[in-house]
Amino acid sequence: PLAQIGFMPEALSTQPVPYKHNWKPGDPYANIITGWAYPPKDYNKWAALVFEWVKHSIQRYGQKEVESWYWELWNEPNGYWKGTQEEFFKLYDYTTDAVKRALPAAKIGGINIAGTAGDNAQQWLHAFVKHCFNDTNYVTGKTGAPVDMILFHAKGSPKVVDGHVQMNMSRQLQDINAGFKFVASYPQLKNLPVVIGESDPEGCAACGMKTNPSNGYRNGTMYSSYTAASFARKYLLADSFKVNFTGAVTWAFEFEDQPWFYGFRDLATNGVDKPVLNIFRMFGMMSGIRVSLQSNRQYALKQIVDSSVRKQNDIGGIAAKDKKSATVMVWNYHDDDLMKPAEPVSITIAGIPSKNVMLTEFRVDSTHSNSYELWKQMGSPQQPSKQQVAALEQAGQLQTTGTAVKQKINNGVLQLKILLPQQGVSLFKLSW
Repeated sequence: PLAQIGFMPEALSTQPVPYKHNWKPGDPYANIITGWAYPPKDYNKWAALVFEWVKHSIQRYGQKEVESWYWELWNEPNGYWKGTQEEFFKLYDYTTDAVKRALPAAKIGGINIAGTAGDNAQQWLHAFVKHCFNDTNYVTGKTGAPVDMILFHAKGSPKVVDGHVQMNMSRQLQDINAGFKFVASYPQLKNLPVVIGESDPEGCAACGMKTNPSNGYRNGTMYSSYTAASFARKYLLADSFKVNFTGAVTWAFEFEDQPWFYGFRDLATNGVDKPVLNIFRMFGMMSGIRVSLQSNRQYALKQIVDSSVRKQNDIGGIAAKDKKSATVMVWNYHDDDLMKPAEPVSITIAGIPSKNVMLTEFRVDSTHSNSYELWKQMGSPQQPSKQQVAALEQAGQLQTTGTAVKQKINNGVLQLKILLPQQGVSLFKLSW
């Protein structure tokens, strides 16, 4: 778990009125910032609240469990903090001191800024490092503050072009590139865990397709194929900067009592899983260590960071091996949400230490692991029957293209040929 400490309780806020906001999708984002975004009237009372929360967590979940958590302060202080930068660092000192008093082995860090590649975000990042390693701590009076991990956010920027959604993976990857470059520039940070605290195709989870047509990618296979192709590049960027990339978080929610497939950033709609969730299921099956993968149709890292996927399709992959298994994920992705014919893909897997393997292909496309397409075929019902809901729930699970088959291995090599649809993602699992 990633435990986010925030925001300011009404009783502690230096400007509590107005406190409750009335923001709704389509309104300016500034309308959401009310009394919860201000500094505390009493930093000691804030620290006491944090201390009691951590102690409560230990009592409820056990010390060993809570020691495995990552703690962070606030969300995007370069946008959702109405105090000064120094006041935020003061809050950080009081917060880290309270967390460590409650649980000395706790891991806490920051700074979870937005727009990581921008000048404002970079200024915050460098000021944060200066405070944590050089400035006087507001609580202890000594130099520096605890920092056990580094967090930043990364977002893409889709738009509607000629009546269809066009993604922009480049924007998100540039944020990640800037964040990793920042970490690599400080010897003190080089080995710290790095977490992309929000890593998404764009910024507003609560903005559906109706108010934001550019978010029309969220229900179907555009979102799932984008996720596969972008996550693989995060690992390649981490390799290039030699940073300790620990994980990434999707800023997705559960939206209660909302229309079916309304286009919020959620992984399920009314309890029915969307295609994108099955990509995370695929990644969850990729155990062991990453291995080298080459593709003659995968965009070079610099090209996709600089200009996204605007020419030919990006047909690439990521692979891993374990003691008794191996996995290969392959995708067919393009930024434009326009369906083109499926493409033949040849896959060669070498170095298999067995004469036979059991091979299973898992697939996310228009006919596999896809509740959205089935819902549309049903006529897009907003009040589906019990039988329809059961069918949608089943369609939302990760599916295979067939049953597992036994394959003979020649000199450690397995060759596969598939037809991969646009926005399709396949995961091949080999077991021996």
